[in-house]
Amino acid sequence: MMDDFGRESLSPYRVFSVEDWAKLRADTPMTLSEDEISALQSLNDPISITEVEEIYLPISRLLSFHVEASNALFDTRKKFLGVTDGKTPFIIGVAGSVAVGKSTTARILEKLLERWPGRPKVALVTTDGFLYPNSVLLEGGLMERKGFPESYDVSALLGFLTRIKAGEKRITAPVYSHLSYDIVEGETVTIERPDILILEGLNVLQSRDLPKDGKAVPFVSDFFDFSVFIDADEEAVRRWYVERFMKLRETRFKDPRSYFHKYAQVSEMEALDLAITLWERINLPNLRDNILPTRPRANLILRKGEDHAVAEVALRKL
Repeated sequence: MMDDFGRESLSPYRVFSVEDWAKLRADTPMTLSEDEISALQSLNDPISITEVEEIYLPISRLLSFHVEASNALFDTRKKFLGVTDGKTPFIIGVAGSVAVGKSTTARILEKLLERWPGRPKVALVTTDGFLYPNSVLLEGGLMERKGFPESYDVSALLGFLTRIKAGEKRITAPVYSHLSYDIVEGETVTIERPDILILEGLNVLQSRDLPKDGKAVPFVSDFFDFSVFIDADEEAVRRWYVERFMKLRETRFKDPRSYFHKYAQVSEMEALDLAITLWERINLPNLRDNILPTRPRANLILRKGEDHAVAEVALRKL
């Protein structure tokens, strides 16, 4: 991975081929079956047991070292301060474009981590639940900016993460429905003091404009102990997005309750044109302007090839 001047030595990342990264698995046990892996993958996001062994088991091993080091530092700081605070959850952020495979990555990591020998409690939350309701987005003229930073209730998300890090016993988060394409009014999910929290979303590594008056402006990523960015060439992500849209047209969109039910009624050519238009008008600008610029802030970058499989791993140097 080259820096802006083409000098590899100045890159903050150490880059691994799949073969070299796979060697770092060492003796990390495989705890997922092929059937379990198949059930965890998202639509149009194929993943094999071989890829889990070569890519995700080494990540699991790396994360175990980070969690152990974090716990040791926490205990040392408690002694230094002379306090008896409880341990705070280790938070992992997973970022990347729409259709790149964030959800599959997050779910695979969740299952691997919760099957560590110590059986830690692992929770997975997506930032979709912190989108403003459609009624609010419509009122503000933001429906076509859904997924952009301004479409999220950042204050609510920061409040949620603050309470997580404070070690509160029971915390609720809003629920989002991909069927209705909206927040489910009155429905929440309860998070009960996890050892590890995975937060998955498009813009979780997004920074914010700094104030001129010096007031504190926390970023969502300020709460992360580790972060992963799922990366791929723009054209590949475009193709995956369009392919997924066309598959949804034959599945979820056929449900009369679906927000996108009307797209199941149009011709295949009309649907294809619509998918391309949505990509170019909404998702591509969001990728270029908001998501991709956050890639250098990640601890780990998983670079996918044309076949959706991870082809390269970049780990930030300490």
